[in-house]
Amino acid sequence: MKIKSIKSYKRDLILKKPYTIAYKTISKVENVFLEVELENGIIGYGAANPDLQVVGEGPDDTLINCQSNFFMSLIGKDIRNFQNLIFECNIAFPNLAGTIAILDIALHDAFCKYLGIAVVDFYGRKHNSLPTSVTIGIMNVDESIREAKEFAKLGFKVVKVKTGQSENLDSERVIKIHENSPGLKIRVDANQGYNEQQLSNFIHQTKDINLELIEQPVKVGNENVLAKFEDKYRKKFAADESLKNAKSAIEFAGSPQLFGIYNIKFMKCGGVIGAKEIATIANTSGIELFWGCNDESIISISAALHTALSCPNTKYLDLDGSLDLAEDLVNGGFIIEDGYMQTLDKPGFGFEYLK
Repeated sequence: MKIKSIKSYKRDLILKKPYTIAYKTISKVENVFLEVELENGIIGYGAANPDLQVVGEGPDDTLINCQSNFFMSLIGKDIRNFQNLIFECNIAFPNLAGTIAILDIALHDAFCKYLGIAVVDFYGRKHNSLPTSVTIGIMNVDESIREAKEFAKLGFKVVKVKTGQSENLDSERVIKIHENSPGLKIRVDANQGYNEQQLSNFIHQTKDINLELIEQPVKVGNENVLAKFEDKYRKKFAADESLKNAKSAIEFAGSPQLFGIYNIKFMKCGGVIGAKEIATIANTSGIELFWGCNDESIISISAALHTALSCPNTKYLDLDGSLDLAEDLVNGGFIIEDGYMQTLDKPGFGFEYLK
């Protein structure tokens, strides 16, 4: 079955409410969309929202690449060779994760729709469902408590608290969340916001509330300071901005392991195939997987979920990016019940385009 046409475009998707992380406030997000249509009318959809500061590619770059001669050259190619087409995209656009991811997602969606099978089942399902965390941005203590309570009422079991501006205020916030919503598990994401002493202070101040993990506590390039921390803490450190691809996964898998958890994001690693490469390296090294996202369409969130549930060492989900959107171009893809995410029993990634 051959590819008949390829179409790409960009949309600004408005957030339900702005939020703040360690280095910026966000109120809307740009997502690029790709449609790969087959001769029989099946359409595979891809979406991307790469972060220029993290991977050196922004949505504008992705859109330009999607309209390049390389993408147009895919017209007439057999969808059954989709994995090789993704390999060729890696060669044509090395280290451009958003470009690779959007094609990877669209081709996987089209191929598995062609087969009539869900992507997670194509690779082999290892988990039926897992709880996802929902994010509390940087805000004051009272607002943090209020948000945590609201999420708990909605059935969520885990919150991820954005930190990294002041370890003392950060500690107060997570402690107060724990005191006021003791049933919630708490993760934190420092977004590279701590130095060694600040991280040590934060760990000491929160030692009694059993934080589930601490995501990217220090700046990229300064990871070696983590070796000074005890193994029990390093097992809870999750690599995010430091972990972009299989090469960095290998680097951090060595001894001493600075991170006991790898945060895989499609917009860093380039989609399903890049994610599976990292997952395999992590599995052989005893490293757990934590699947994250940017503010993304249901399209790429669903793709990440399918991939996560196909990996045996997946332990944590943080796939709440589409929940922040006030609008999207598709619906479906997954369901969330009592905070647990699971895929739909539909071919491809299981979402439906809103005509």
